[in-house]
Amino acid sequence: MALADRHLTLQRDVHSGEVLARGGDPEAHSILERTGFVPVVRVHEQYHRLPTGLDEAEEERLATRAVARLRAVKYDIACDEAFETELREAHYLPLGALVAHQAERIRQATTTDEVADALNEFTAAHDGILTALDDVLAATAEFCQSLGGAADIDTAARLRYLAESRLDVLRADLAGVRADLADRHTPHPQRSVCSAEVGPGEREASAVCGCPPPPRTTPTPSSAPAFPAPVGQRR
Repeated sequence: MALADRHLTLQRDVHSGEVLARGGDPEAHSILERTGFVPVVRVHEQYHRLPTGLDEAEEERLATRAVARLRAVKYDIACDEAFETELREAHYLPLGALVAHQAERIRQATTTDEVADALNEFTAAHDGILTALDDVLAATAEFCQSLGGAADIDTAARLRYLAESRLDVLRADLAGVRADLADRHTPHPQRSVCSAEVGPGEREASAVCGCPPPPRTTPTPSSAPAFPAPVGQRR
């Protein structure tokens, strides 16, 4: 990771008066967003701002908390004096990290059963991750609907569409993959578990594990290098 990705500025813009954070990597962006900042993506730049409608005291509180959280995980921050703090707020793994752990389980899996077990966390009918996401969409749609504005009603309809037409397709497809893998009971052909133990029949004293050597590959006639024909000596 580039050192520039560990550096951020968090300052009040002299022109707009907005509190803006610039720089950082995706982890820093997540910390900012969890502290209340809103991401802004332009054609040539990306930054974070505080929500509109906050009074100055609340803006300083959120900006100071962002500095404390970012410096706790060793980010270099240049900030306004009003946001300076000696506090370091502990950074805990967010809920998304628990979900991402399933991806790591799949990357390390050596059998189809292990992958099926990880996918079950997403596809379980009662308390799987996708079922919970469906519930989040429904709850958000209900909240937006109750706000009463025309745009709010359109947002609620969009969220229900995503749940019914997109999320259901994803859930059905992933559940199908999970069921297929669960029925196969097959080891991955390119992954194996090494115990690093040498069997009693191993003759090589330098052996560090009992895994067989990788198969040797011999070039096929089509891929074998062509040797030049011998040239006779001239008389």
